[in-house]
Amino acid sequence: MTTSFGAATTSAALKDAKLQIPNFHGLRPAAASSLTRNALPLPSSTRSLVITRAVSTPVQPETTTVKRSKVEIFKEQSNFIRYPLNEDMLTDAPNIGEAATQLIKFHGSYQQYNREERGSRSYSFMIRTKNPCGKVSNQLYLTMDDLADQFGIGTLRLTTRQTFQLHGVLKKDLKTVMGTIIRNMGSTLGACGDLNRNVLAPAAPLVRKDYLLAQETAENIAALLSPQSGFYYDIWVDGEKILSSEPPEVVQARNDNSHGTNFPDSPEPIYGTQFLPRKFKIAVTVPTDNSVDILTNDIGVVVVTDEAGEPQGYNIYVRWMWITVEGFFSTIVLTGIFEFFLQVGGGMGRTHRVETTFPRLAEPLGYVPKEDILYAVKAIVVTQRENGRRDDRRYSRMKYLISSWGIEKFRSVVEQYYGKKFEPFRVLPEWEFKSYLGWHEQGDGKLFYGLHVDNGRIGGKMKKTLREVIEKYNLNVRITPNQNIILTDVRSSWKRPITTTLAQAGLLQPRFVDPLNITAMACPAFPLCPLAITEAERGIPDILKRIRAVFDKVGLRYSESVVVRITGCPNGCARPYMAELGLVGDGPNSYQIWLGGNKKQTSLARSFMDKVKLHDLENVLEPLLYYWKQRRQSKESFGDFTNRMGFDKLKEHVEKWEGPVVAPSRHNLKLFADKETYDAMDELAKLQNKSAHQLAMEIIRNYVASNQNGKGE
Repeated sequence: MTTSFGAATTSAALKDAKLQIPNFHGLRPAAASSLTRNALPLPSSTRSLVITRAVSTPVQPETTTVKRSKVEIFKEQSNFIRYPLNEDMLTDAPNIGEAATQLIKFHGSYQQYNREERGSRSYSFMIRTKNPCGKVSNQLYLTMDDLADQFGIGTLRLTTRQTFQLHGVLKKDLKTVMGTIIRNMGSTLGACGDLNRNVLAPAAPLVRKDYLLAQETAENIAALLSPQSGFYYDIWVDGEKILSSEPPEVVQARNDNSHGTNFPDSPEPIYGTQFLPRKFKIAVTVPTDNSVDILTNDIGVVVVTDEAGEPQGYNIYVRWMWITVEGFFSTIVLTGIFEFFLQVGGGMGRTHRVETTFPRLAEPLGYVPKEDILYAVKAIVVTQRENGRRDDRRYSRMKYLISSWGIEKFRSVVEQYYGKKFEPFRVLPEWEFKSYLGWHEQGDGKLFYGLHVDNGRIGGKMKKTLREVIEKYNLNVRITPNQNIILTDVRSSWKRPITTTLAQAGLLQPRFVDPLNITAMACPAFPLCPLAITEAERGIPDILKRIRAVFDKVGLRYSESVVVRITGCPNGCARPYMAELGLVGDGPNSYQIWLGGNKKQTSLARSFMDKVKLHDLENVLEPLLYYWKQRRQSKESFGDFTNRMGFDKLKEHVEKWEGPVVAPSRHNLKLFADKETYDAMDELAKLQNKSAHQLAMEIIRNYVASNQNGKGE
């Protein structure tokens, strides 16, 4: 299989030598680097250094014009993501043009406007940081807190990819905000756009070899795939050199061109002028820890250790379509050296009523030893760069490439760029979702404290108090993939005052938070997201209260819960297709209902019902939750129950629903005539771990039984 780059250019663009790079010949080796590695034999070929554009398209006859999306043209003519953004930033207009709007995403920002305002548009910008592993230094947190007040809307938002989002920044303030972030140990480079996004890893600051390696690997992958051409610093800090160091293994892996992965002499050796066809997402974790939703990423990397905790290598996953991996994993004892498992092909985005778009879970690709992980990841990225579709952005994610090719062909092509065969995928223990909320030992004598933040929105008294605690105790923080925050390196003597202070601001220990809220997530949606069809973040508090009311009505316990995720459109930013109950906006105050995910985040939900109006949610949820309570197996979750019962039977139950079965009125007498009696009974019942009603019924039954016995004498 071979690919090549076409020469679709404009005469004006060709005049700019900065935009021209040597032609790249796909799987055929380009000027081989001296950093050679053990390789599979590759077809020999000769190549000329013809100057042409780096446009990744299938091989076409010279006379054929290849269709490309408008964004591909913008990238091609941008001088490596500079023009016309650099010029638009100099104007007095409150907004930027169409091309610049696409390019600024690569810099970590989206142009937005308030969709609820009528008349002229009120433009602002959302800025997203890039924080591999969710790591945020004390200095950067305080900086972001200040920027939110000075230039934003007064809130910080924690995202599902372990980053900050700062909303409401005006164009005239963009350079100040970006420059401030850069000079305070932060970055927004590549947080958006057609390139590798923020790399996830477990946020827990556990001092364990496997967790430390997972986080180090995530940081190295982020560095490997970070843009190199300097466009970010040219625009925001006038080309100022920001001192940073990279591990030598990262530099070596980036520069290695043994297998034709790089653009020789290009300022972007991996990305070229065109970067990737679409966004690209990677997560790294350790066995059992699915705090990162590993199966939803383009690449999932799993660290493998031996019995002593020594790293051996990696498993790699790629996204796959409509599969449920429940039961795929079994527990084994792993022995050997530190290794990595790889999965590829996950992805959440889709388009309503376009059945050829779909969410997808990752599937196993193979296993690589520790020293090869960067080369393997680079080979996967290059395979997508060379073969991902660039004509229709709805189908440009890597999951569609794998769906089209199949995993065997995909693996074969990746191996040619990798230079080796992947070893068989190692069997892993069962996955478990870990929130890391509450107090935990780090393993070095210090503690960390995981705090639940509803929808990741930090504002008001919570924001003020959190800043005071972080500043007073000089704490670093971590952002979790579930939009929560972790305070790290806490001394044991600080535990009580920190707990008390934060609780007074509404940041409670997890046992005091409604279990429904603990796992719930929503995207921002209205009023600023241009893709939103209906509410998500602003609507989820009331929706969760209504779900809790349904729980009470059908007799489910307070401690019971389902994973609820809500998005205002089908793009899946809050990963609703992994939820037990996903609500996906499909019209004004209307949602598509998805069922079938599970608490471990290993099962893909399916579309259950369309166009359910917000005010009709109880008509669907009440029969479903009642049916679950009545017919579930021991410890069976709601998601697993819906899969076992099947959607046809569930829909029949919803259609025939007439309300919970209520006992005849003669058996439903009111037990308590006054509140004082109820309160006294409730206190006694709690001592026996019972409800007031349960205890009262026991007393009545015993009384009746004793009198019946006496009457018979």
